Parts: sequence; structure tokens; C-alpha cells
Amino acid sequence: MKVKNTLVKRIGALVLCGTLTAGMFLMSASAVNTNVTAQLSPNINVVVDGTTRTFYNAGGSEVHPIVYNGTTYLPLRAIGELMGKNVNWDQSSMTASLSGTRTNGGVAGTPDNTTAAQNVAAVVSTDITVTVDGVVRAFTNENGSTVYPLVYNGSIYLPLRAIGNLMGKTVSWDGATSTATLSGSGGGLVITDADSFGNGSNTGNTGNTGNTGNTGNTGNTGNTGNTGNTGNTGNTGNTGNTGNTGNTGFGQTTTGLITADQAKSKALAHAGLSSNQVSFVRAYLEWDDGRQVYDVEFYTSDYKEYDYEIDARTGAILSFDYDADYYTPPANQTGTTITRDKAISIALSYVSGATQSNVRSCKQDWDDGRLEYEVEIIYGTMEYDFEIDAYTGTVISRDVDSIYD
Repeated sequence: MKVKNTLVKRIGALVLCGTLTAGMFLMSASAVNTNVTAQLSPNINVVVDGTTRTFYNAGGSEVHPIVYNGTTYLPLRAIGELMGKNVNWDQSSMTASLSGTRTNGGVAGTPDNTTAAQNVAAVVSTDITVTVDGVVRAFTNENGSTVYPLVYNGSIYLPLRAIGNLMGKTVSWDGATSTATLSGSGGGLVITDADSFGNGSNTGNTGNTGNTGNTGNTGNTGNTGNTGNTGNTGNTGNTGNTGNTGNTGFGQTTTGLITADQAKSKALAHAGLSSNQVSFVRAYLEWDDGRQVYDVEFYTSDYKEYDYEIDARTGAILSFDYDADYYTPPANQTGTTITRDKAISIALSYVSGATQSNVRSCKQDWDDGRLEYEVEIIYGTMEYDFEIDAYTGTVISRDVDSIYD
């Protein structure tokens, strides 16, 4: 097996986006629009105060992060839910407003475990205005340059870094786990002039034990932080609620996760096989890069091996590998080899939507006594690597991983 090239992506300002239904959101003829290609990225996780968030549009369909021009975007209407504000769209003024106290709860949607990372057509609009409690807000990236709203599939997307400022939270990015985190209270206020002070702010600190997560349950002591509300400075005690995240710490077993059988079914569906065509070697739950995943492995009757890594919470396929372990090349590897273009064509047939422009390399090499083509394709947020028999065109192996891993 070859050593794959590591693709390093610089993640700039992170962006939270808002979702409006297509019926609510129609671009006006006067809007200044730029059509762009962005990357729909279901593999990116968003954690707010220790809780992994899933975003839904007003119709209950899951909406995923989008990466464009080095910036990660997430939904605006969903951000309104997190901020406890109503989100409204005014077509006449092209204005999205977040205001007041939210009058209805969050949308209960159905998780989407089938959408893969892919390139999508989006629109950057300089004509959309965003207000928060009547104040017009502008958004900038980490370099101070203006970042405009991004529109995709009836949803407005705005910068996570800027929204983090609106929510008074610190934004951070973990490339190893593809996780954007918003946390903290943005500095908070210290009050010294009061008749009494609640001790809740101190007890709230016990919620930090939830961060250990090793036993998970210890995080529950963070609930005592709620008593902080009774004191003038006790509001900081609310951070004790983060102790609840201890339940989702490394001590968690299966709460809120898909089952091993569901993970098997997802892997089989992706491979285009049925359960009676394979023999399972394993399908077990483990931790990898800070998240729980199912490691699923199975063989077919002709000794082809499949390995899948599946997100145990969302069911998303994070990576998969295929090897013809017992593949035997022709006894006499002589004659005419397939062309380089043919090898590329074979590889592209396995990557729906990819074109010649997505091929990063294609070269001949000897491996285990056979001549083969090694083809690398980058499409969306995924890297695809193929080993193809140079004489028969048989795919000996293929490996798919997120470029953020």
C-alpha cells in the first residue's frame, strides 16, 4: 500500500448559517449575487457548550455545514433557536432579522445519515441585511475582511466566528476531529455592589467535573450550578449545566447512538451487498479522534474485504476501504497494459460527480509482484485512492477518507 499524501486545509473564520424555507426565501432581482461552488460537509461536527448540535430547517430536514473559501458555514434559523430568538425574513427589504424572545420551541427533525460530502452550487449575496434586535450586523473573517451571507437550498448561512461573537462565545476548530466548538460566556460581568451574593457560582464550578467524562456520571453534579441563578453573581453558575456533558463523555456506552446492526446495514447498503452475501468479522464500538465510531469489517465469498468507519451518533460513513485480499494477478503479466486514461476512467466511475479535474495523480507502480496503477482523486471533502491492475483493469483496492482527518 502506498503512503497517501496529506492534504492540509486551512480553516479560516468559521461560520454559522441560518435556515429559511424555500417558500420564505426568494432572491430579488436587485440582489447582487455571485454563483459559487461550495462543499456540503456532513462530517463537520458543531459543539455548543459541550453539546453536539444537529441543525434542521423549518420543514424538519437536517441541514449540514458548508465550507466555502476556507470558511465553515452553518444555518441562521437554527442559530436563532440557540440564541432563543425568532428569525424572520422580509422579502421587500432583503432582511433576515433575529429578535425578541423565541415564541416556539426548536424544530424536531429527522437526522439525515445518507448525505455524503459533495460540491454544491451556492450563492454569495451582498444585498442581504442581517439584524439582531434591530441592529444591523456585518461579518468579517479573521483577517478583518467582510464576509457576506451564503445562500444554499433556501437557507442563509453566516460566519460561525461572527455568530460566536453575537452569542458571546469563544470559537475554536479541531482539525483532527473536524469539530467547531462554541463555548464559554464571552468574558461575562463581575458585580461587586449587591446586598447578597449566591454561592451558586461556586457550586456551578463543580460542573467542570463533567468534562472528565471518563465516568460520565460525575458530570451530573454540574446541575447544582443552577442554584447560581438565585444569586446576583450566581448567573455564572449556569456553566454548571455543562456538567451534564459528563454523560456523553468517554464513559458513555450506547445512549443516543445507532446500534451495531444499524451500522452493519449502512455499510452493506453503501457496498451494494446484502447480509447473505457476506461474513461479518466485526462491528464494534470504539473511540477515534474524540468521537464514538463503529468499526465494521466483512468479507464476501470471493475473499474481498470491506472495512468501514461509521459515526455512531449520526450514522455517517467517515471512511471505508476495499481490498481484494486474495486477488491473484494473471499467471503471466505480459501483453498490453490498459492506458493511463483507462485507469483514470475506471477510478472516476466509483466517484459519482467527480471529473478529470479532480484527479490529483495517476502513476504505475509494482506492488506484491504485480504492475498496477495508483490513482488519487480529491472530490468535495473526501480523498479517494485506488490500486488498479495495469493489465486487467481490476480494482484491487480503494480507500476513502475525509481530507480533514
